[in-house]
Amino acid sequence: MNDQNIDQSFLSGANATFINDLHKEWKANPNSVPKEWDLWFKNNGDDVILDDGPSWAKKNSQVIGAIDTVASVRAVARGIAGKGDLSATDLRAATTDSIRAIMLIRAFRINGHLLAKLDPLNLQEGDVHPELNPKTYGFKDDDWDRPIFIDNVLGMESATLRQIMEIVKETYCGSIGIEFMHVQDPAQKAWIQERIESIRNTTEFTKRGKKAIYERLVGAETFEQFLHKKYAGTKRFGLDGSESVVPAIEQILKRGSQLGMKEVVIAMAHRGRLNLLYNILNKPFRAIISEFLGNQANPEEAGGSGDVKYHMGASADREFDGNNVHLSLQPNPSHLEVVAPVVIGRVRAKQNQHNDTNDRLSVLGIVLHGDAAFAGQGVVAETFDFSGLRGYRTGGTIHIVVNNQIGFTTSPNYSRSSPYCTDVAKMVMAPIMHINGDDPEAVIHASRIATEFRQKFACDVVLDIISYRRYGHNEGDEPAFTQPIMYKKIGSHDSISTIYGKKLVKEGILTDQEAKDEVDNHNKFLEKEFQAGANYKPNKADWLEGQWANLRAAHGDDRRGETSVSTDDLKLIGNAITTIPENIQVNKKLARIVEARKKAIDTGEGIDWSTAEHLAFGSLLIEGHPVRLSGQDSCRGTFSQRHAVFVDQVKEERYTPLNNIKENQENFEVIDSPLSEASVLGFEYGYSLTEPTALVMWEAQFGDFANGAQVIVDQFISSGEAKWLRMSGLVMLLPHGYEGQGPEHSSARLERYLQLCGEDNMQVLNCSTPANYFHALRRQLKRDFRKPLIIMTPKSLLRNKMCVSKLSDMAEQTAFRRVIKDPDINLKDKNIKKVVICSGKVFYNLYEEREKRKLENVKILRLEQIYPFPHRTLKEELSKTPDAEVVWCQEEPKNMGSWFFVDRKIEDVLMSYKGKFLRPTYAGREEAASPATGSLSRHNKEQADLVNQALTIENKKTSKHAAE
Repeated sequence: MNDQNIDQSFLSGANATFINDLHKEWKANPNSVPKEWDLWFKNNGDDVILDDGPSWAKKNSQVIGAIDTVASVRAVARGIAGKGDLSATDLRAATTDSIRAIMLIRAFRINGHLLAKLDPLNLQEGDVHPELNPKTYGFKDDDWDRPIFIDNVLGMESATLRQIMEIVKETYCGSIGIEFMHVQDPAQKAWIQERIESIRNTTEFTKRGKKAIYERLVGAETFEQFLHKKYAGTKRFGLDGSESVVPAIEQILKRGSQLGMKEVVIAMAHRGRLNLLYNILNKPFRAIISEFLGNQANPEEAGGSGDVKYHMGASADREFDGNNVHLSLQPNPSHLEVVAPVVIGRVRAKQNQHNDTNDRLSVLGIVLHGDAAFAGQGVVAETFDFSGLRGYRTGGTIHIVVNNQIGFTTSPNYSRSSPYCTDVAKMVMAPIMHINGDDPEAVIHASRIATEFRQKFACDVVLDIISYRRYGHNEGDEPAFTQPIMYKKIGSHDSISTIYGKKLVKEGILTDQEAKDEVDNHNKFLEKEFQAGANYKPNKADWLEGQWANLRAAHGDDRRGETSVSTDDLKLIGNAITTIPENIQVNKKLARIVEARKKAIDTGEGIDWSTAEHLAFGSLLIEGHPVRLSGQDSCRGTFSQRHAVFVDQVKEERYTPLNNIKENQENFEVIDSPLSEASVLGFEYGYSLTEPTALVMWEAQFGDFANGAQVIVDQFISSGEAKWLRMSGLVMLLPHGYEGQGPEHSSARLERYLQLCGEDNMQVLNCSTPANYFHALRRQLKRDFRKPLIIMTPKSLLRNKMCVSKLSDMAEQTAFRRVIKDPDINLKDKNIKKVVICSGKVFYNLYEEREKRKLENVKILRLEQIYPFPHRTLKEELSKTPDAEVVWCQEEPKNMGSWFFVDRKIEDVLMSYKGKFLRPTYAGREEAASPATGSLSRHNKEQADLVNQALTIENKKTSKHAAE
């Protein structure tokens, strides 16, 4: 045997172990192998033989299951030779056949899905991939019936090529095409391989099981057809053409409940939502009809603005074989895929409530996707990124792609570059099963495997149910404008239940009449429910139950809550956060920071922002409230200010002081998040929806980085309670302040949050003292309702010697102050000519300059809470100086910041006590396209000008108009 007589590519991949076995036999006894192999090993030496793999890998001594590889090859070769003598050529042929067969089998494991019958419409004829053609490996037409030694690779010691092709095609090229060879975990890959090859990737359903599948398909289909008939052209975003999704989810719930699953949280877009509400979550059909008639989903007294019926959520309890599963369907806006991280956050919180913090298998997230959105929306990849991350992982999510082979009017070849819409899932090595949606048995079989895989390995898995959309993007759309060929095919294509019903009739499981009766019975029930829908009235709103039972809708004006903490507890927390364990060697700079904190705690003076934050977190922890903070660099803090985690400088071990205050305290979780805004903010919002007793916070690296998560703010945080009656106490920490750092590191875009404020939907603060920040955080959990909180947090103030508080400002008899009075107690109200109202950092610029000028006729008030606007408190202060000019001062340009929000509100206050000046004037930067200049010198001049403008008193008559 020479170099030309054997393809050296055989020395790699699946054949390595096989050849290494021959090599070991040869080294022990050169005469034990065929002469050709003896010559090959002698000529090429050990160097060309594939090594045993990396040092850390498990070593295999021989082909799996083989007792004597050479003997087996000889046995097959003898069979080829028949009664004649066994020649070296026979041995070589047998060995080469084995190698080629194993390569062929591996090729089908990798690419067999390319030959799978996946498209119900058969719109495209796929070319045979050359690696799936036996001729590529040297097999000829007369080789198909020769026995080949394959060492139990497909469960047989030997098989003919014909048998091999039959098995691999049945396993990998039927109605299911599976991609799993990209998975790097050997155990996961071996499990999938064994699970599908042992049964040829099919399940033999019982007659009862097949009838149950038919019933579920009919239930899903008649639901859509009934509504289509009654409300022709009305938007419902039906599941027509993809009805097999319903039994797929049923199978996940049933099998999951058998494997320990207690709860399931579902995310999905609008397509098919009404169907799932009815068929999976058991929402009464009459309630759905009531909403089609224009009625609210919740009682009028529950309040809120509501949402369209195909955005609403629900919850239900289902029982499967004696196992109860609680289901939650998350309400969702039309922004596709953005709900995915929200649901993952909810799942994480629910798992913590079940004390399932290790395997995390008790609660499952199911996320339904559209094919175009799955490939097109970046938040999909961001959500997959959570799967293995500390602080975010949930033990795996089952992703179901409802693959209509179209996105609105856009065909796949225009909307993605990858072969499949699911290729993004390979970033986390999730196995992917593509299934023909017209084969419900295959869909259910794949769903069962997906559930078992998730419960065993706690990893993501993807089901790509390839189907079609019988009507347009909505039922009033004309899809043939853009896809005439597809919709001509769909027009003549039988529905899934019709196809499956005919199959069962052919198998003798149903008669034609029985199949028809099933459809008729469903329609009769729906007609009865339809008549009842006209008089249906929801008896209660689906909110403030379970974990939320002790809360109620927001009420009252003061809303202070009990936010003070005893001095003893503050000292206890202070001691914990300033104690460095002896076995931890911290950075020398950190040691100085900790020592400064200790001095502030001991003296009760000079409590800076980060120390006050630690005290707020610690006080909640010892009172039984979990605290969760995530964001980019949150452990240390963007500005090296927080240091919530001490990192040993030698071993890099981590120590969290706030988790070591006292026994039986709650858990403090601080996480450095992935470099993403939308998904992480969505995750924390979802977490806050589920756990009302926890302080849940998201921190932006710089405030305007939240731009990347604007859809979460718009569609969930600011409006979720009004649309869906879903409270959230989420806190957003947005570093904000003008210090000459340029356009992207100055403004948190305060104006955008204020523009969203209405109907008491959230709170927006720009605090100026550590103590007020302390009380604001605690106030989130010390009231009997929850509202999102947006805080403009400081940057330079973190180290400003003036921006400090006393320990007593957080101790007994203290609370959050919405308006802070001027700190100069020597000012006389009768002497005040001008009152400057400001918010946040600019106060310190104003105060320093006033003290430098020794002005005694200018008062400075700080508006700490901008929304809800503190009308009464501000009136109390302004009415003390009725003849003073009132100025609003801000750092932001005039078209940004708070001015356009507070302008009329301050005017209302001035009008209420009829002061001399009935309108506020403006002091700040001029209108601008960019939030801030990139020039430090220009910044300094602008800052000095606005401070001067605010403090300068001019002789003015009574003002009725704001300064322009």
